[in-house]
Amino acid sequence: MTDTIFALATAAGRAAVAVVRVSGSRSTEIAAALCGRLPPPRLAAVRTLKKDGVALDEALVLRFEGPASYTGEDSVEFHVHGGRAVVEALLGALSDLGARLAEPGEFTRRAFENGKLDLAQAEGVADLIDAETEAQRRQALGQVGGALSRRYERWRDLLVQALAMLEAAVDFPDEDLPEEVAERARPGLRQLNTELNAALLDVSRGRRVRDGFRIALVGAPNAGKSTLLNGLAERDAAIVTDVAGTTRDVIEVPLVLGGYKVLLADTAGLRETSDAIEAEGVRRAKAWAEVADLRLWVVDGFHVKQAEHRPDVIRAGDWLILNKADIADAASLTAVADYWTAQGLSVLRLTARSGDGAAGLRETLASHVAEALSGAEFPAATRLRHAERLLEAKGYLERPLSDIGLEVELAAEDVRLAARALEKISGRIDPEDVLGRVFSTFCIGK
Repeated sequence: MTDTIFALATAAGRAAVAVVRVSGSRSTEIAAALCGRLPPPRLAAVRTLKKDGVALDEALVLRFEGPASYTGEDSVEFHVHGGRAVVEALLGALSDLGARLAEPGEFTRRAFENGKLDLAQAEGVADLIDAETEAQRRQALGQVGGALSRRYERWRDLLVQALAMLEAAVDFPDEDLPEEVAERARPGLRQLNTELNAALLDVSRGRRVRDGFRIALVGAPNAGKSTLLNGLAERDAAIVTDVAGTTRDVIEVPLVLGGYKVLLADTAGLRETSDAIEAEGVRRAKAWAEVADLRLWVVDGFHVKQAEHRPDVIRAGDWLILNKADIADAASLTAVADYWTAQGLSVLRLTARSGDGAAGLRETLASHVAEALSGAEFPAATRLRHAERLLEAKGYLERPLSDIGLEVELAAEDVRLAARALEKISGRIDPEDVLGRVFSTFCIGK
């Protein structure tokens, strides 16, 4: 971290104001070369930026002394006019003065390495930048504020307390210690195991808030899936024709329902076909539906017998959408609805071509998504990396909690390894390649 780095911190392109950040041991020296006298730390001042006696711009200059800065280093911010020529001139001047362009996430990585953030908080910064919905903003802001880290730290404290008792039994067997001191470690470990089980059951919630709740429209050709997609998206996202097999690939449409990000997918009609292109579309449809959080099986109300043969992608918890309910035979729809309700599906009747039908389903979906993704507590994992470490920690607790007897030395080592697994989430210990993967996902300038 000996280099002094710089980057444009605001979006590229024409704007009223652009912010260029500089961080590192030479940031004050380089800034002074551009604007002369610098303002006192944490106070803004207007300065004329010059390079080789040529004015570049009138800028608002802010200086931060380390460690009281975002990165923990001496830092300077230039708030300049947002024209491309102004920004390029300033970036070129900084490079000529010996600073280098920052890599993606390098400012936040320096904040992590200087103890300003832990790794979970740093990931929250990236999520906050990418947040598109209110729910994503709340979750990311909570993670930046340490909600995730505090939970892991409390779990680690339980492990440290248990480890102290186990190591006392190992290291001081002849001392005047209470009987069964090692056994006293088990209540805390049982409590932690229970909380880890609950966290692993809830592990997908944080991921779905970040990446989006996936909803697949599946069914036979010409059942009305594309029409329903357009109605839910409130725009013509998919081509609708009377020709069976018009949709041959997965069409994904991002939506915001109930304050949460949703990925809605129109898929190829499921049927046996000799057409190689359509067959590939069917394969992709089944693959997308398999990993979807919710599947809506759309059935043409005039051909309700389509629902009698249940494809592999349909299972309990899916929704059956009986389309064209306004003109289909009511008795047939009722019989099908009763049958599939008994099989564990939620059944709804609507007319996809009707604006009211799509709007009603949209409200129902919004309520379902909000219920599925909301929770009383902050999610214990917002990324796959977190879930893997939680599962690792839980695995190490099996022997200390087993009924075959407490082998103190081995149990102590397992508890120590469980604590290390949790420490990897916050970045107390983590291999370099993991840090590289985390920070490479950031934008340049953050």
